[in-house]
Formats: sequence, C-alpha cells, structure tokens
Amino acid sequence: MSKFTLNGKPAEFDGDSSTPLLWVIRDHLNLKGTKYGCGIGQCGACTVHLDGKAVRSCVTPVTAAEGRSITTIEGLAPSENQLHPVQIAWLENDVPQCGYCQAGQIMAAADLLSREPNPNDDTIDEQITNICRCGTYVRIRKAIHRAAELSADNKAVS
Repeated sequence: MSKFTLNGKPAEFDGDSSTPLLWVIRDHLNLKGTKYGCGIGQCGACTVHLDGKAVRSCVTPVTAAEGRSITTIEGLAPSENQLHPVQIAWLENDVPQCGYCQAGQIMAAADLLSREPNPNDDTIDEQITNICRCGTYVRIRKAIHRAAELSADNKAVS
C-alpha cells in the first residue's frame, strides 16, 4: 500500500506498486485534470508536483510518491476563492486553444516560477519542455511573464 498526501489530504493506493502515478490520480482517486498525452514522459500533459517539483506522472511509479506530497492542477490554487498567479495569467492571456495540455503547462510554469521568479524568454524556452499541439507557445511565454509580475506584486503586498 502506498500512502501519500494529495492536494493537502491523505491518500493511499492499494494496488500494483509499479502503476504510474497518472493512473492512480485519474482512475483511483478520480481527479481528471492531469491528462494522459504520450505515456513516455515527453509531452508533459501529465505534469504534477511531487514535493513541489514538476514531474511527469505517466512515467513516475506510485511508489515514488510514498510518504511524499503530490499537487495536481486541482490543488494548485491557494484556496477555493483564490487562483494561483499562473492560473490568473493563463486566463488573462487566453492561453488555451484546445486546452488539453494546459494543466501540465500550468504545473510546469508554477514549478519554474518557484525556482526562477523572473525568467527571461530563453529560460522559459529552455525550462518549459511541455508540448502544445496547438502551438500557443507565444501566449504561454507571455502568461509566464505575467504570472511572475503577479507573484512579485503579491510578495510586495505581503
């Protein structure tokens, strides 16, 4: 049995220990925001945070989560009434086209901003390796810059 914290709440999985975290999240814990894309860790649609770091859940076995904290897109916002700065920026910049990859894109961007609070275009292009089949990369980059501004504004107010 694997026990971990999921979006701030205790969770467990009593199944095959090699089951990818993606399928535990989607099929056993019924959170559908994390998407299946390629199944080989390339596209990033399945990106979640494991102890605050972005990981591709389609290639991460559930055993890697044992005793650790997982955050999915459903748990990224600080509260029910307040979106994460990346989510706000995504909405302000109309980033999604089809929207399929966006949860993974947002999770990757949130991780990037936690490590690099004011990334330049080169850093964004280098660090955000998620694939968007609709090609909204210009809007993604713009939204990441806006999220950095929002985060800086929030820190100035605190």
